[in-house]
Amino acid sequence: MSQSGQRRMGGQPLFILNEDSERTSGEDAQSSNITAGKAVSESVRTTLGPRGMDKMLVSDGDVVITNDGATILDEMDIEHPAAQMLSDVADTQEEEVGDGTTTAAILAGELLSQAESLLEDDVHPTTIVEGYYEAAAIAQETIDDVTLDADVSDDQLIEVAETSMTGKGTGDVAAETLAQTVVDAVSHVTDDGEKGVDRNNITIHTQAGASSSATELIEGVIVDEQPIHDDMPRRVEDATIAVVDADLEVQESNVDAEYNVSNVDQLNAAMEAEQNELRGYADDVEAAGADVLFVDGDIDERVGAYLAEAGVLAFESIDSDDVQSICSATGATRVGSVDTLEADDLGQAGTIRVEKYGDDELVFVEGGAAAKAVTVFARGGTDHVVDELERALRDALDVVTAALDAGGVVPGAGATEIAISDHIREASAGVEGRKQLAVEAYADAVDVLPRTLAENTGLDAIDALVDLRAEHESTGRAGIISEGQTGLIDDPVEYGVLDPAAVKSEAVESATEAATMIVRIDDVISAE
Repeated sequence: MSQSGQRRMGGQPLFILNEDSERTSGEDAQSSNITAGKAVSESVRTTLGPRGMDKMLVSDGDVVITNDGATILDEMDIEHPAAQMLSDVADTQEEEVGDGTTTAAILAGELLSQAESLLEDDVHPTTIVEGYYEAAAIAQETIDDVTLDADVSDDQLIEVAETSMTGKGTGDVAAETLAQTVVDAVSHVTDDGEKGVDRNNITIHTQAGASSSATELIEGVIVDEQPIHDDMPRRVEDATIAVVDADLEVQESNVDAEYNVSNVDQLNAAMEAEQNELRGYADDVEAAGADVLFVDGDIDERVGAYLAEAGVLAFESIDSDDVQSICSATGATRVGSVDTLEADDLGQAGTIRVEKYGDDELVFVEGGAAAKAVTVFARGGTDHVVDELERALRDALDVVTAALDAGGVVPGAGATEIAISDHIREASAGVEGRKQLAVEAYADAVDVLPRTLAENTGLDAIDALVDLRAEHESTGRAGIISEGQTGLIDDPVEYGVLDPAAVKSEAVESATEAATMIVRIDDVISAE
C-alpha cells in the first residue's frame, strides 16, 4: 500500500484505506489520466474525414470493420476510467446528434494534450478549466456566426447527408444516391407543425447480396417472417390487415382434469369440437374482412390450412417491435382475440408482398393507410459491408434530423474549426493573467481537427494549416476539400460540404466537459 494511504498518529501509522487499495496522487495521477485520454483520441484519429481509414476490431472471433468513432471505442472494451470518460464523450455525441463522434474524441484528447503542457508550466488546473470554458463559449458564438440560413433547403440536406456518409464505405458515387434516399425518408416523417422529425418512424433493414446502390426507400415496414402455409398468396393488393395478440390454437383448460372416452362417438365429438374451434379462428378472420393476419403468438397448422383455403396471408410469432411498426404503418389496432375483431381494428396497405433473398424471406408492408413509418432497405455485397452501410445510414439520418430540428448548417471540411480557432485567438488578447494561456491552448487544440483532415487527405499538415488560415483571412471561409488522391484549399460550401451546426456545438460542449473533468483530478484511489 502506498504511503499516502496512511496517516500517522502518536508516531504510529493509522491506516485509512483497505490494504488492497492503490492510490496515485498529484502529478502522477494527472499524467496517467491524460496519457490514457490521449491514447483513446489517437486510436480514432486516422479515421477522420472522407479519406479516413477503417479499423478492424476482433473479439472472440467476431470481426467489425468500421471508421465510426463510437463503434470503435465501444468495441475496444476500455477499462481505464479516464479513457472510459472519452469513450463516454463519443457515446453522448452519438445519442444527442448521431454523428461527430470522432471529432469529439479527437478534440477532447488534444485539449488534454494542451493541458499537460500547461500543467508542466505550473498553470493551476482550475485556471486551465476556467480558460477552457471561456474559450468554449467563444467557440459556440463562432458556430452561431458561421451558421448558414436557418431554413435548410432540400439541396443542403442532401449535401449534409452526403458529407456524413462520404468515406464510410459507401463509395462516392453511391453516397449521392444514398443521400437522396436519406432525405426522402426524413421528409416522409417530418411534421410541419411543432413536432418536427419523428425519427422513431424511420427504420433500417439490412440484407446482404447486392451492391449498396440497390438500397431503396420502402414507404412502410419490412418484417423478417414467412407465411405459415405454402398455399397462401405471396402478394396481396389493397390489403386489409388484422393484428392479433393471441395464440390461435386449441384452448387448454387451467384445471388439471381427466376425461374418460367410452366409445367412438364421444371421441369423434371431441375431435369435431376441436376442429370447429380451430376453424372458428379462420372464420372470424374472414368474417372481419381481413385478408392479411399478423399474430404475435402461435398459429396451429390446421388453422393455417383453413386460412390458406380462405385466401388469407398469415404470419405468426411476430415480435412486439414489428407489431408496433405494422400498426403504425397501416393504422391497425392490436386486439386480444380474433372473435373481437371489428372494422375499426383493421388496417390498410397498398401492397403486402413476400420476397425471397437467398435463404431469407421478407414481408414488405407498403403504402399503409396511416403511412407514418418508412424503412430504408439497405443492401450490401457482404455482411461486413452492409453492417458499415447501416452505421453510415444511421449517422446520415441523424444529421439530417439534427439539421432540421436543431436548425442550421455550417461549412464542413475544417472551415468551422479554423473560424473557431481564429476567433478564440482574437479574443484571448482581452483575457488577463495565466487564463490567457489556457484560452490560447484551446485554440491550438481546435487546430488538430483541420490538421488531421489534411494528414488523412494526403496534404502536408503544417503547410495546409498555414494555407487554410491565409485563405480564411482573405475570403472568410476555407476548408480542406478532398479531390482525387489529394486535397485542395477552397470554400467548402461551393463543393457542398456541410455539417449540422448541432454536431459542432455538441462536440465542443462534450469534449470540453470531459477534458476539464479529467484535468481537475489529482488523486486516483482504486480498490478491489
